[in-house]
Amino acid sequence: MISSINNRYRFAAGMFALTLSAATICYSQKHSGGDNAAKRDPRAFLSQPLTIGWRYNSDLTLNLTPAFDQDRVYLPLAGGIIVSLKAGDGTLNWRSEFGGELSASPVADARSVFVASETGKPESGARRATGALRALGKEGGVTQWMRTLAMPLQGSLTLANGKLFGGGRDGKLYAFESSSGEVRWSFAYSAPFDSQPVVAGTRVYAGSEDGNLIALDELTGKLLWRYRTRGPVRGPAAINNGIVYFGSADNYLYAVNTTNGSLLWRKRTGAGVEAVVRAGEDLLVASLDNYVYKFSLRGKRLWKRQMPGRISAQPLITELEALFTPLSSSAGVVLELRDGRQVNSLPVGEEITTSASPITVGGVVLLTTEHGLLAFSQPREPAPLKMN
Repeated sequence: MISSINNRYRFAAGMFALTLSAATICYSQKHSGGDNAAKRDPRAFLSQPLTIGWRYNSDLTLNLTPAFDQDRVYLPLAGGIIVSLKAGDGTLNWRSEFGGELSASPVADARSVFVASETGKPESGARRATGALRALGKEGGVTQWMRTLAMPLQGSLTLANGKLFGGGRDGKLYAFESSSGEVRWSFAYSAPFDSQPVVAGTRVYAGSEDGNLIALDELTGKLLWRYRTRGPVRGPAAINNGIVYFGSADNYLYAVNTTNGSLLWRKRTGAGVEAVVRAGEDLLVASLDNYVYKFSLRGKRLWKRQMPGRISAQPLITELEALFTPLSSSAGVVLELRDGRQVNSLPVGEEITTSASPITVGGVVLLTTEHGLLAFSQPREPAPLKMN
């Protein structure tokens, strides 16, 4: 997103305030100070003091989550641009510009980065393909293959079982061969997709803009069932032991049977639900009502915590904690999964306006902002003094 001049002033002021507030980012000394700091559970990574290790500055960031692998992050930018950065220090590996505009969050595997784009808008009454899917080489960003599509893919791409899955603006859900871009199957539906497909077992689950969660056979693309809600289904589903859990813009969290799509239970929140993730043996649910909820897998609410803004991005989950990026706030918020207590805060120095989800690569936490990418990590201990 390209910011206005006023946003630039707010950004500069925010970064000045961030510098003055020192960059050690721990929510409260009473939770981390003294001898207790040395006794922390090493699994509680997100509640450790984290500082900004590096930043990549750009006014071209999008509402798309970066792709990543074991040591690199692939940041999508406006104008059909992907940049590859080393997660450890932010070193630029390469920058690839292929035109158009990126239309879905990219993904990466061991050899390629997969990106979907919109190549232009047809003139009134004209018919021409406006979507494209590319595989870029991870070492240089060179196009390995490209597939032209009638309409752009939206939401997020998903990799599973050697295939690439994505839903389009024209109501088509695709499975592509990841090595060649060959279409393995396509499923034509009556409403657009703007979600992230999830593959579990022999099924693909994807939410549609007309309020349906659709289950397809992963090998053939055959429709198995669909469950209708009263609002768009945009977030990824969570699957466990024959049950699929998902949220809808109709304010409900749903649990349905994976075999036939029959409703098991549903729970109401105060607004639309786009983030539903497994958290151990429970569910973590973020609603646009500014609250985060924890439910048992049977639908019992365990806790509810108010946040400083609406949650539209997927949280970053570890074994013990979850990081959220509330819109209109100025910091990421870390909650303890056990009781929902806030245990850390990651100031970004400006208002959070993006729905890009936080990610972690090699012990580095990466947050997309309106003005680039911030990398948080534990501060390095100073080298011991040399004694002559």
